[in-house]
Amino acid sequence: MRPRMRENARQLRKNATKEEQKLWYQFLRTFPLPFRRQVVFGPYIVDFYCAAARLAIELDGSQHYEDQGQAADRRRDLYLEQVHHLQLLRFSNLDITQRFEGVCALIRQEAERTPPHPSPAGTPSP
Repeated sequence: MRPRMRENARQLRKNATKEEQKLWYQFLRTFPLPFRRQVVFGPYIVDFYCAAARLAIELDGSQHYEDQGQAADRRRDLYLEQVHHLQLLRFSNLDITQRFEGVCALIRQEAERTPPHPSPAGTPSP
């Protein structure tokens, strides 16, 4: 892992958005399957990652809904799915503030139904 990416991930953990903090402190931190925050996968950092379920969760702000942001997200998602075999869940910040219980229910459903897979070479482990 490049030292710069590791430092970027550390800074993102320190400067989490209020929506990331809410999801972490009110749900993921005590979830039965362990999640980690701001995990590096190649040239990308995912907001939350559960190795046991091979599940990545992304929280999207407004920049993700502009044409350039959507194109970048498609490239990123394709890389994470094909190279690292991750299942991705994306939620808007608005989902966190207005539909928090539904978001948590969907994360729980996906994490618990996803059978564990061995980590492909080069992917982070908890």
